[in-house]
Amino acid sequence: MIFAIINLWDPTHVSGLFAIAITALLLGLVHGITPDEHTWPITFSYAIGSYSSKKGLKAGIIFSLAFTLQRSIASELAYLGLSSFYTFTKLNYIVYIIVGLIMLLAGLMIVKKRTIFHYDLPFFKKHSVNDETDGGAGIFSDPRPWMPAVHGFLAGWGFGAFAIIIYTILAPATHSIEWAWLPGALFGLGTMVMQALAGLLFGYIASKRGLSPQAVRRVALKTASNTLTYGGLAFILGGVFGQFFPNIANLSLHTGLQIHNLYNLGLAFILVIFSVILVGGVTLVHQTKIEIIKTKLVN
Repeated sequence: MIFAIINLWDPTHVSGLFAIAITALLLGLVHGITPDEHTWPITFSYAIGSYSSKKGLKAGIIFSLAFTLQRSIASELAYLGLSSFYTFTKLNYIVYIIVGLIMLLAGLMIVKKRTIFHYDLPFFKKHSVNDETDGGAGIFSDPRPWMPAVHGFLAGWGFGAFAIIIYTILAPATHSIEWAWLPGALFGLGTMVMQALAGLLFGYIASKRGLSPQAVRRVALKTASNTLTYGGLAFILGGVFGQFFPNIANLSLHTGLQIHNLYNLGLAFILVIFSVILVGGVTLVHQTKIEIIKTKLVN
């Protein structure tokens, strides 16, 4: 019965803590499965870079738990009167720049050229491989497990249609300072379910290529590095562009689909497609082909 009165597209009339909670959870599920610039590129990068289903699932969960914590805090702050702050358009572009910088740093630190870097860095475990095993490609480093958490917490401060609904409609509708955090928390948990499944899928893709463990690792880390590096650059450029030309950056293509994240396609959608599909997907396919050729030559 409760589902019959829930309108995810226009939840302005939702009332009652249970209905608010269900609405927030369902919005989180939709948020996790639709193209979103604050989740997809990062989840894809760390899940692929983990090169296993189990580790990919773990990366998705770690990212989403930090994201959930941030949304809980922001939801409470919105109830306390800061909701208008979260609708300040340029704040979203500032988040783009910050997240982009961290993505860029993480990407550069995963794959390091031996002639440039030859020392351990505190944020990453270093796994050296010799020229015979890496083909002279460089030294690969696995990201520390807590890096997705850093990304999840920072990326959560960005906002779009979902965040505006949580902060300006659902949090105030709780009419309770004790429960104002709940919409943000359940929205984050809904996102976590879908992002964990995405992490599982991406990790599975990286691990099931019919290659040796060493080759799978090279493909996975190269893909993660490129996605983070070039995706990070794209986020930085997008954030800077949005700061100086907000009117142009806010332009979007209207699709008519009454699904959040797909109703209007703009800069956010472009960042997702560029980072995940063009950079991540192309790198994954290209590097896999290279490793298959190398395997055939050796055999």
